[in-house]
Amino acid sequence: MAGFGGKKVHQMIVGFGGSGFGQVAIAVAISFLVRVFSAPGPALPPENDPDDTLENGSDDSEAGATGKVTPVTISWRNINCSLSDKSSKSVRFLLRNVSGEARPGRLLAIMGPSGSGKTTLLNVLAGQLTASPRLHLSGVLEFNGKPASKNTYKFAYVRQEDLFFSQLTVRETLSLATELQLPDISSAEERDEFVNTLLFKLGLVSCADTNVGDAKVRGISGGEKKRLSMACELLASPSVIFSDEPTTGLDAFQAEKVMETLQQLAQDGHTVICSIHQPRGSVYSKFDDIILLTEGSLVYAGPARDEPLAYFSKFGYQCPDHTNPAEFLADLISIDYSSSDSVYTSKKRIDGLVESFSERLSGVIYATPIAVNNLSNSRKKISQRAVAKKKGVWWKQFWLLLKRAWMQASRDAPTNKVRARMSVASAIIFGSVFWRMGNSQTSIQDRMGLLQVTAINTAMAALTKTVGVFPKERAIVDRERAKGSYSLGPYLLSKLLAELPIGAAFPLMFGTVLYPMARLHPTLQRFGKFCGIITMESFAASAMGLTVGAMVPTTEAAMAVGPSLMTVFIVFGGYYVNPENTPIIFRWIPSCSLIRWAFQGVSINEFSGLQFDHQHSFDIQTGEQALERISFGKSRIRDTVIAQNRILLFWYCTTYLLLEKNKPKYQQLEIPIDDIDNNTSLLKLEEINSEEVDQTLEAPPVVQVDSNQPPESPRVDFVGPFVLEGAK
Repeated sequence: MAGFGGKKVHQMIVGFGGSGFGQVAIAVAISFLVRVFSAPGPALPPENDPDDTLENGSDDSEAGATGKVTPVTISWRNINCSLSDKSSKSVRFLLRNVSGEARPGRLLAIMGPSGSGKTTLLNVLAGQLTASPRLHLSGVLEFNGKPASKNTYKFAYVRQEDLFFSQLTVRETLSLATELQLPDISSAEERDEFVNTLLFKLGLVSCADTNVGDAKVRGISGGEKKRLSMACELLASPSVIFSDEPTTGLDAFQAEKVMETLQQLAQDGHTVICSIHQPRGSVYSKFDDIILLTEGSLVYAGPARDEPLAYFSKFGYQCPDHTNPAEFLADLISIDYSSSDSVYTSKKRIDGLVESFSERLSGVIYATPIAVNNLSNSRKKISQRAVAKKKGVWWKQFWLLLKRAWMQASRDAPTNKVRARMSVASAIIFGSVFWRMGNSQTSIQDRMGLLQVTAINTAMAALTKTVGVFPKERAIVDRERAKGSYSLGPYLLSKLLAELPIGAAFPLMFGTVLYPMARLHPTLQRFGKFCGIITMESFAASAMGLTVGAMVPTTEAAMAVGPSLMTVFIVFGGYYVNPENTPIIFRWIPSCSLIRWAFQGVSINEFSGLQFDHQHSFDIQTGEQALERISFGKSRIRDTVIAQNRILLFWYCTTYLLLEKNKPKYQQLEIPIDDIDNNTSLLKLEEINSEEVDQTLEAPPVVQVDSNQPPESPRVDFVGPFVLEGAK
């Protein structure tokens, strides 16, 4: 039976794809479709232990719907991150022996000058540091005393760039995200209530029905976009919230509103960690704890507000009156490059502060004892991140993504208007140049030229639109897939179907205007075939644009690679180089060229059955003779359509494979050998205590940053009083 099925598939491939490139493309397409439709959705995590379910009493979806937050304390010790340079064989430390702790109910801010390692530390704690063979990352990171490698707590990462589908409203964005991330909320009333609660909590009620907007269309403000990013991340009630420079690009008022939101989230029980450059005074007062970094080294870690000022005052660095403490701290730990003397002075001051604080640091900073029985219970209450629990979720994801893709494509009025105007304008220009061609001998060259520029114009219009948009959309998709919102198959299929009507409209406009102006073969059947061929070419060019967008990292790179690749297809498009004269090593390119197949199809459609005026015996008398001159005499339109479908499937399969291959990979944290032994002993101790009696696991000796405690032998060379720049 299996052999019979294999023979049938082989016959289908050979019959439909011909040979060579066609068979390869069809084989890849079939395997792609089998993989897409057989996939159950995102990978499922291990099954929850029955005891865990009994203890916890709910799953992720229920936690997200009810707003329950599991308290999580994050501690890290001796985090080192270095970047090696192969050319100079040097190593640059991004982080050097950084330790600290973040507790639930408190807002922790990571401050420091540019290049101090704020974002690097935040990415390390969130497990979002992009992997590289040049990076080396080591240290200890624990969640409620449990190694980060076994962490199953939910966390949210609000990135510095706020990326959304611009044509959706705030309410639609949250509603679709809720349906994708919390499939257990099935009723529309319950979902609307959940979304409305989230809108009220994040202060987005006033702009709930406003489009998000982008550079082309004005939408919500920057602060509202930042709060919308937080709302999307809060859907599953994460225990930990990371935010990378949430105030960047915002005015003072919007920055304070965003920080008020983070402060409120911390008060609701979340563990909130953010990196920030230089906040205003009112924002600084909202911090509960603070970490000061400079050149990857720790200068201070502990309570915020007045404690850092009291700590540095013991070394002779007084904060002037009526001065923003954040500005004072930023100037204190920054290197002044205005002169060689100032560089030496500031570096010496910073080295002394780093060394002084490292001597005061012992174990975990401002840590509190953790009870073993509580730790054991909290581990049992870990809820597994389970997004897709049933195979039927695949189809639900598809319909939701299809709805979103259709709203985005159909509502993008500025882009659609520009494309429509350009299609009509180019058709009018070409129609004016090739106005009402006759049947003379010179009209043969005119017809071929017109059909060639038609194929080129259609392909380039579809390609440039796709490569200009898809890299930005890919960033959104990568983030959503990283959260497990949906799998890649439903997304690509929904995007293809949603863009079919919109993508077909512009080639049809072009053909409707051009065909009668140039007086091409004047039959309705030929006109329909002409429009169908260039529409299929447009789809293939869009699919090629998706592949280019999945291949390169930025829009600028895609705009450079896409047209360059299309130029190669234009050269081998059947008009400039005859396929029979193509060098052997390049003969595979015409079979891949969507320009060639479109040109061949419209040429056969136009020249078949035409009679030309002739005066000499060597003149071309029929359209079939003209097709023989360009080696299209033995071809049929059916062959063209099959080839275009092969190319379309090939580019979509390639896009799928590239997106799967290029999904983000993150650097793994290497645990030192000494800490591995300590963790093993700790786990054994916990097992013994949980079976016998409840005992408390005391933390290592801790040195608190106490404003009343005198410094212990600080090695700070006073090179002169530190004066805040601009203060009098």
